[in-house]
Amino acid sequence: MAEQSAPSELMRLKRAHKRGHYDMDTIYSVLDATFICHIGYVVDDQPLVVPTAYIREGDTVYIHGSSASRMLRALANGASMAFTVSIVDALVLARSGFEHSINSRSVMAVGTGFEVTDAEHKYNLLVEFVDKVAPGRGKDVRGPSEQEMKATKVIGLKLDNASAKIHTDAVTDEPEDLDIPVWAGVVPMGMDAQAPIRDKDLSPEIEEPSYLSLCPIHRNRT
Repeated sequence: MAEQSAPSELMRLKRAHKRGHYDMDTIYSVLDATFICHIGYVVDDQPLVVPTAYIREGDTVYIHGSSASRMLRALANGASMAFTVSIVDALVLARSGFEHSINSRSVMAVGTGFEVTDAEHKYNLLVEFVDKVAPGRGKDVRGPSEQEMKATKVIGLKLDNASAKIHTDAVTDEPEDLDIPVWAGVVPMGMDAQAPIRDKDLSPEIEEPSYLSLCPIHRNRT
């Protein structure tokens, strides 16, 4: 098992303590099961939250985007950030509206990001972003050009202050509600890749690669 995270009190669950997980194995398993995160930061005293793609390499998560991006420029200059990821696994439908819930996995991390300036590392990370959503595609497509490298910032965040929350409950109705004549149970949720739509300029001789059937979400279910 990977080493235990040492989150601040801010990262520790105050309620439903059993759902909180601070070991890095659990945190990594959630992060590796999806590819969309939300980044929170503050500009001129105004909190902003932006969705974006991410990858994980060891104990660090990375995001990328235009060098002109307000968010990336702020993070590169040392702005504090909050990084969150969430995955919906199931709807829990009870007999009482109050007892409905959502089975899910999530991770939150906070800290100060850093800009990746090493050219080779930055290049490899940008290739990894392609592989994250379609494993194996990074070697098929053209890599980033020198101009594209200049036009892109990559920001990393160490997972020094992170926690995971795992919600896997069954229906928990009150005893007096069990006779209510309404369906109750758990509805598993997922996100699957649909049938691919070929680009109109694609040669008919090019076959669909096997990785088109893969989707990172739920590949590593807990």
